[in-house]
Amino acid sequence: MLWLLKEYKMSDVYLQTASLLLTAFLFGGMSFFSAGFAAFLFKYLPPQEARRLIRKAFPPFYLFVMVTSGLVMVTSWSTDTFSAAWMTFIALTTLGARQMLMPAINRATDSGQTKRFKWLHGFSVLLTLGHIVLVAVILVHMAD
Repeated sequence: MLWLLKEYKMSDVYLQTASLLLTAFLFGGMSFFSAGFAAFLFKYLPPQEARRLIRKAFPPFYLFVMVTSGLVMVTSWSTDTFSAAWMTFIALTTLGARQMLMPAINRATDSGQTKRFKWLHGFSVLLTLGHIVLVAVILVHMAD
């Protein structure tokens, strides 16, 4: 019976480690995409080409955020409900951004609705920055 208890605790350690690593991966990926990749495109490509490429890059980016935050939620659920709950929030709000906000931004751009585009784009930037900050808070919480 003691062996079974030790094995259970060891699996918790593995889950916590996986959760921490996945959270760090999510933080790094989101930070790199937001601050590095997007800025790089607009600095080194003509605006029209940069817009076309960034439009193609966002669906996989959102998918990365949803899958990775979902994996953190699963790996942390039994040992860290704080992290699991907030990662669920990130996954669900990213799903909304991917399925509703991104198409609305694209429609506003395509139809020349500059004011609407600026508002929607600003909201998406704030949402992504909020997600990055929240992932950083979760990382600090996990390391504590």
